[in-house]
Parts: sequence; C-alpha cells; structure tokens
Amino acid sequence: MTSVLCEIDDTAHKLEALGSLSSMQKPVALLLAAIFAATYAVCAQTINTATDAEHDNSARKIIFRVQANYPELARRANLQGNVKVEATIRPNGTVKSTRVLGGNPVLVDAASEAVSKWKFEPGPNETTQMVEVKFGPQ
Repeated sequence: MTSVLCEIDDTAHKLEALGSLSSMQKPVALLLAAIFAATYAVCAQTINTATDAEHDNSARKIIFRVQANYPELARRANLQGNVKVEATIRPNGTVKSTRVLGGNPVLVDAASEAVSKWKFEPGPNETTQMVEVKFGPQ
C-alpha cells in the first residue's frame, strides 16, 4: 500500500510539473494519479502471479490435450500467436477453472475453452499452472 501511495504522490508531482494546475484541475489530477497507481499495482501483482506459475517446479504433466479451434476470424486475418492461460487443476487432474493471462483477444476464448477440457496427471491437492496455447495458420 505504501508503494501505491508513493506512486500517487510521484505522479501528482509530475502532473504539477507539466504546468500550473488550477484549483479545479488539481483534484482531477490527483484522482487520475490514484487510478494510475492502483492500476499499476494490480498489473504488477498479475505479472508476479504469472512469473510464479512459470517457475513452479511442481507442474503437472498434461496427459490429454484438446486442440484449440482456430477461430474463423483469425484464419481469415491470418492471425497467429500464443495465449497464456492459468488453469486451476483439481486433485483428479481435471481443470476446475481457467483465467487468461495474455494473448490476442480474437484467440483467448478458443484457448480458454480448449484448456478447460485438458486432463493433467492426478496430484495430492488442487494446483494452479500456467500453460501456453499456440495458434498459427493450418
């Protein structure tokens, strides 16, 4: 929380340095600085979560993988790329939920839907794992 407040204060000072702000503009500038700092804090937390998942040595082996459907719009536009998905895996190896961490918006639904059908090796408890789905012209 302290770092967020420091970001707000730092951003407010930068905004004031851009020019003389009127008494009406200062509250708006502070509000914008607060929104920016809060967004920055959330993004940093999301990046840390993704990094932790990438370096997790206890990643479960995928034993059944469903191929993602290449969306027709992506095919026509010749879109390709990767989508990072965080999967919450039940002890029996089925996927409980998915959360998209990054990728082209045209491809994310197909990737999430495919990963939700994957099967992982069983484990002692519920785990979270980051996986990557690759898309390319077929």
